[in-house]
Amino acid sequence: MGQPLDGIKVVDLSRILAGPLCTMTLADFGAHVLKVESQAGDETRGWVPPVNAQGVSTYYWAVNRNKQAVVADFANAEHRARLLELIREADVLVENFRPGVLAKFGLDYSSLIELNPRLVYCSISGFGEQHGASLPGFDLLVQAVGGLMSITGEPEGTPSKVGVALVDVLAAQNAVAGILLALRERERSGEGQRVSINLLSSVLAGMTNQTSSTLATGTTPARMGNAHPSIAPYETFKASDGVVAIAVGNDRQFVALCRQLGDAALAEDPRFITNADRVAHRAELKTLIEAAIAQRSASNWAGSLMEAGVPAGKVNSIAEAIDFARELGLDPVAVIEDPATGETTTHVASPIGLSRTAAQYRSIPPKHGADQELFDQQTTATTKERE
Repeated sequence: MGQPLDGIKVVDLSRILAGPLCTMTLADFGAHVLKVESQAGDETRGWVPPVNAQGVSTYYWAVNRNKQAVVADFANAEHRARLLELIREADVLVENFRPGVLAKFGLDYSSLIELNPRLVYCSISGFGEQHGASLPGFDLLVQAVGGLMSITGEPEGTPSKVGVALVDVLAAQNAVAGILLALRERERSGEGQRVSINLLSSVLAGMTNQTSSTLATGTTPARMGNAHPSIAPYETFKASDGVVAIAVGNDRQFVALCRQLGDAALAEDPRFITNADRVAHRAELKTLIEAAIAQRSASNWAGSLMEAGVPAGKVNSIAEAIDFARELGLDPVAVIEDPATGETTTHVASPIGLSRTAAQYRSIPPKHGADQELFDQQTTATTKERE
């Protein structure tokens, strides 16, 4: 059975994380993705350690499977002509250069939409193309100026970044959605269009209720550690050997929690009867809950609370989280055979599940210029004829 994006040709001019993650997602579902790199290559090829068993940067490995790779110098007229021939036949182009850079080489949207009116051209930037065009779009910087760090960390501590380049991931997901929307609209109109994604807008939208709260109240949310601004108890608690997360979302769950803690009367305490009461007295509530939680292990509490209908779980390491997903039958790891060695390699599986046309894992991330013949066979003859 075919895949949803079979026949879709993608020219990938992006590098690092947001763009490559976007194009890998398209490739997982059938798109033919040609990764075009400079002589130096995608920066993440050199972001080591760590490396995997193949000696490849795990950062690069994470977002570049199912692609072919060629090398092109935009400043070289012959290379540029070859690239334009590829773009002429493409459905999608993805780039994350600083705004204005590609215009120097005739690879900007205005130039390419004349060459290929059906092209869906996706640009990913840090801060858009107006007053923020010159600003570097690094995830840490966007987490800082975008407000995410201001709500991450302990109240008495300093602002903290999230433990992964989350804004880049959000931007990648937005880019995939935008591209698919544009391809769907093209089915009706026959015309391509530009998809514009920026990291700052992605983090502002991604903070959802926190951004909405700021707009509605005019009050900036404060750092609350692992607590929730609108629900209690909804945070982490220290157990005898680790940490357990408890996410009580309603009064019924709170009553069940109190019973498991061995203090059913706590649910009738006037300070804690409703969620609003519990939020108002969260500090006292946490002290009481943690005194009980400290008596047993995190795994023990997680098991008994979940059995009682209280959302809870041990705070896992990433390795433990992968094992947990396996226990639940979620297949978090994809396996691809390296055609060069015959060895099997492991990859994080796509989180998108389709019942009939699931993601496929066809090839490992390509070496630098691994498919150069695809580029070298392009000639300028056709270009000259059409001009």
